[in-house]
Amino acid sequence: MTRALSNPQATPAARRLYNYLCSLQGHGCLTGQMESVWCGTPEHEMNYLLMRTGRLPAIRGLDFIDNDFAGVVRRAMEWHARGGIVTICWHTGPDFSSSYKQSQEEDIDWTTALTPGTPAYDALIAGMDRAAPYLKRLQFHDIPVLWRPFHEMDGKWFWWGRGGAEGSVKLWRLMYDRYTNHHGLNNLIWVWNAPVADRYPGDDVVDLISRDMYPPAHEHTAQMEKLLDLQKITRQPKIPLIGETGTIPSAEALAKEQAAWASYMTWCGDFALTENNTTHEELRAMYNHPWAITKDRLPELY
Repeated sequence: MTRALSNPQATPAARRLYNYLCSLQGHGCLTGQMESVWCGTPEHEMNYLLMRTGRLPAIRGLDFIDNDFAGVVRRAMEWHARGGIVTICWHTGPDFSSSYKQSQEEDIDWTTALTPGTPAYDALIAGMDRAAPYLKRLQFHDIPVLWRPFHEMDGKWFWWGRGGAEGSVKLWRLMYDRYTNHHGLNNLIWVWNAPVADRYPGDDVVDLISRDMYPPAHEHTAQMEKLLDLQKITRQPKIPLIGETGTIPSAEALAKEQAAWASYMTWCGDFALTENNTTHEELRAMYNHPWAITKDRLPELY
């Protein structure tokens, strides 16, 4: 089966990373870890994993939260230089210049904000544009990004999930068009993040599909039911990822089921730094299993 990125102008680096993700389906799973600048230093989780497992994750999760554009770019460049993969999300209010609190408590007028020519539309576009120069800087340095905006679009806890199915689709397609066709951001691999079909914006503007999940503590499985449900929402087959998780999957179960998850990413803070969800033994079992791909096991992608 032939697969290609949605953007025909995608950079060679983005295409190489995407092709690698495609090659993993049913053969391995990339390990990932979200950093937490708001819970301490950005290296807390990485140092913890290195101490407990002797390895680092293949994927580092970053967030433009709190307008940390320059910091994210710097850490992304450092991680990439060390051979790792970068994924970025964005907790922000509808002004795109605020933080987690505003992402939950504020909203837009969904009718006027998505109507070209209105002041609300112009403000929405101007907000989106705030990240473009920083993503372009990563493109200048030939760094591909697993771009996961508007994550958990199926929920109403963030403003971007409160526009209903029509609003969700329009918002995603608006950002995709603005970033791809206006700003020429060809280093982005677009990661959709929701398990429901009515919010899905279309195969032409999505590269990878993902869902976030927080199963009960120590429920380390392959999450096959959630995988199959996610795969049903697209017309064209898309590579599935676990965008966020509190309890890591089991590498042994993933291998036994030959699960198609190409990656998972543990959320930060207590999910990563304590044994509340994953014990040290379970963590070591994952990071040292042949199915799990850690940073030291990545091929030379760049």
